[in-house]
Amino acid sequence: MSDTYVRDAYSVSKINQYIKNMFQTDFLLGRVSVAGEVSNCKYHSSGHIYFTLKDGQSSLACVMFAGDRRGLSFKLDDGMSIIASGSINVYERDGKYQLYAKSIQHDGMGVLYERYLALKTELEEMGMFDASFKKPIPQYAMNIGVVTAQTGAVIHDIQNVAARRNPYVQLYLCPAKVQGEGAAQSICAGISTLDRMNLDVIIIGRGGGSIEDLWAFNEESVARAIFECNTPIISAVGHETDFTIADFVSDMRAPTPSAAAEIAVFNYAQWNERIVRFRDMLDRCMDERVRTFENRLGALDMRLKACAPERRLLDNRQYLDTLRTRLDSYIDKIIENDRHRLRLSAAKLGALSPLAKISGGFGYLEDEQGRAIRTIDDVECGGRIRVRMSDGSFHAEVSDKEKN
Repeated sequence: MSDTYVRDAYSVSKINQYIKNMFQTDFLLGRVSVAGEVSNCKYHSSGHIYFTLKDGQSSLACVMFAGDRRGLSFKLDDGMSIIASGSINVYERDGKYQLYAKSIQHDGMGVLYERYLALKTELEEMGMFDASFKKPIPQYAMNIGVVTAQTGAVIHDIQNVAARRNPYVQLYLCPAKVQGEGAAQSICAGISTLDRMNLDVIIIGRGGGSIEDLWAFNEESVARAIFECNTPIISAVGHETDFTIADFVSDMRAPTPSAAAEIAVFNYAQWNERIVRFRDMLDRCMDERVRTFENRLGALDMRLKACAPERRLLDNRQYLDTLRTRLDSYIDKIIENDRHRLRLSAAKLGALSPLAKISGGFGYLEDEQGRAIRTIDDVECGGRIRVRMSDGSFHAEVSDKEKN
């Protein structure tokens, strides 16, 4: 029996091809319209749109090729209720069936998306999105809390970025459910726990997903926990195009968890280089200031030496020596002038001196009292006189006198 089954075995590709032929020959599946809510919508670089249609019980994979997008007049997004028309067929490589949409029409907004918009409007009117309540993110955070799933790519991405940018930063993980029942309460508990630890900043986030997967971050309780947290919070939920209520309430939104880590963890190497540059600038400024003060000190020292009593005393001594030299010269000049005048006076006096006259054989006559005898009347007969000659003197007696 088993040998028969083995001989009749088909390859996987044959089975998939057979099933695909069954789908293609089914008239109903060839032209069908399906209503549902859009989820996991992705615009591929090739131009194709991949999304999922969901209702309360099931989901259906869908694709719209780039050639069929000409009739799409709006941007397809998660949460939209649409009616997609096309054919259902099998993708042979994966063995999965999907809806190949040819046209898409609006069927109103999805229930979750309507709840999202209503809560967003309510919280915005309450002022919870206002920039005045946003706390600044510390520039040099050293203790960073993370609220996310304990396993998964998010925490590993944050750890890798932190290790690369600053190995000295301390990360504190508070594991939380980020999807499904009880996720909102788990996220709120994580925020409360980390807030009591007086950390520098907290990152909350998870990877991308549908609006249902991210719904815990659209709950009002999570929004209020973020708003009432004293520690600055960075929200990093989903991919760059995903927006949640948590993004609007948080102090800063990051497009991805890795980007949140880039914002929260400062680059130690750049910081160290900046410190080195500042140190070099400070050294140059200090050297310049020192040189400036040295020049000023030298100038003040010269002024002090110029004004010092010792210097002034030396200058005054030198000035006194100059005055003494000038005084000696002046006195010598006066003495020389007086000597010259004395010589002239002596010459004049010598010319008038009787001794000069008597040196030629004449004598100078004096009476007994030493008075000069100028006329005959100055002597009396019998009186004694003194005769001075050039080489001496002698006394004589007047025996007679005769008047001319």
